[in-house]
Amino acid sequence: MQDNTYLNWVITNTKTSWWHDSADVGELAVALERGAVGVTCNPYLSNLVIAKCRPKGDQEIEAVIAKRLPAEQQAEALMKIAVTRCADMLLPEYRRTGGATGYVCAQVNPSRTGDRAAMLEMARRFHKWAPNIAVKLPGAASGLDVEEDCIAEGITTTITVSFTVPQVLAIAERHRKGMARAKAKGIKPGRCYSVIMIGRLDDYLREVAHDAHPGVSESDIRWSGLACTKRAYQLYQERGYESELLVAALRGPYHLTELAGANLIMSIAPGPQAWFVKDDHAREERIDREVPPDALERLRQMPEFLKAYEPEGMSPREFIGYGVTQRTLCFFVEAGWKLMEKYK
Repeated sequence: MQDNTYLNWVITNTKTSWWHDSADVGELAVALERGAVGVTCNPYLSNLVIAKCRPKGDQEIEAVIAKRLPAEQQAEALMKIAVTRCADMLLPEYRRTGGATGYVCAQVNPSRTGDRAAMLEMARRFHKWAPNIAVKLPGAASGLDVEEDCIAEGITTTITVSFTVPQVLAIAERHRKGMARAKAKGIKPGRCYSVIMIGRLDDYLREVAHDAHPGVSESDIRWSGLACTKRAYQLYQERGYESELLVAALRGPYHLTELAGANLIMSIAPGPQAWFVKDDHAREERIDREVPPDALERLRQMPEFLKAYEPEGMSPREFIGYGVTQRTLCFFVEAGWKLMEKYK
């Protein structure tokens, strides 16, 4: 990577770091050169790798499919291939930092959201794949219960399908409970990454605005995810949470430039990486910049924004019913996990 790129400026001069949002090892090799310190993976991204590698005669993939495993077991075994190949490439980073960075996400079956026992068993299995696995759980009440159990057992987690301030606050609180349980038993607690899928929140609120709030403009919507992330970050700093915010699903350069300087992680896909490598941006920390008051006031007219923005906007039992939660879970199931179940 050129030393004068914006992305390099961010990781060299601010507290912001970034993870690569793809399970393709070729793309990951480039990302590591650019300074990535982790990998975001999910069933959709895992299936992309399987679909790309199988036509090239990948023997490891063919060996799994030849076993004719039950559908769910096959999907898990195929995902393991994609995840562990990335984990191998991140091991030097993991070892260099003593486990502070260098993690790769492995997501539990999204069809099992709500099944606490099944998710915990998957988490325990995934944890054994490599030392630098961060087990990905859903940001619903069930996922929070499993998160706490994982942390108490020393399993690192990433809590995904998470878009809102009340979700990431609940994630951080359950992380603390798990840490206390682990320490009481003399166990090193697992780390925790709290996801804000910033662009998916924007996408959802845009549709809500188009449907019922014509006074909310596109420029207002572009501030919605940022407003929630900035508020979450402020509360994390005030409360000293040990969980780390991980911002994912970027929709434009502004999702990084307006958060630059924050002590958090950005998950950046290969395409968006080009925004920050090929194009330059204002090299200044903007995390403490306020959201324009007039835009925030218009956004506040939307009940669905208030659910996402206010710390008490939703209770954990309401997370599963938030509109974008169901859409995202369905995407991971239909465009990822189920496709891996069907290979023959």
